[in-house]
Amino acid sequence: MGHPHLPTTESAVRAIREVAEEYHREMAVTEDIGADQTSRRTSAGAFTVFDPDGSLPHEAFVELGGAPVVTVRLFPEDDAKIVVDGAEFDDIPRDSVPAFLRSVYGELAYVKGRFFPPGWWLIVPLPGDETYKELILTGTLTRWLSSRVRR
Repeated sequence: MGHPHLPTTESAVRAIREVAEEYHREMAVTEDIGADQTSRRTSAGAFTVFDPDGSLPHEAFVELGGAPVVTVRLFPEDDAKIVVDGAEFDDIPRDSVPAFLRSVYGELAYVKGRFFPPGWWLIVPLPGDETYKELILTGTLTRWLSSRVRR
C-alpha cells in the first residue's frame, strides 16, 4: 500500500497538521527557506538562497505536544528525521511521515526488549508491510515507552 505523495515540505507540514488535529495535539512549526538557511547546505555561501539548479530549498522542524514527545525535521531531499521520546528515526521517506505519526498516536507502535544484543527497541509498523525499528539509547524508558512494552 503506497502512501499519498507529498511533493513539497509545505505539503508534508499540512499532512502533519491534519494528523495533529485528528489526535488533538498542539503543533509548532519552524521553517527555514534558502540554501544558506537549511541544515544540509553547509557549503552554501553567505546569502546564497538558491541551489545551483535554481531551486529554493525548504526545511521545516515540527514539534508535536503531548505524550510521547515527538519532533519531525523535514528535509528538502524528500526525507525526514522523526524523534519519538528520544528514539531517533533517520531517513524516513517524507511520504511515510503521516502514516508513521498515525501509527505512534494510534497505539500501533510498541517497545520490545532483547537480551542479546541487550536493549530496548521502538518498533513502528506502517500499512503495507513497512516497519521502522530504532534502538532506544537512553538508559531508562519514559512513561510512554514503558506503557508500550510487549513481552
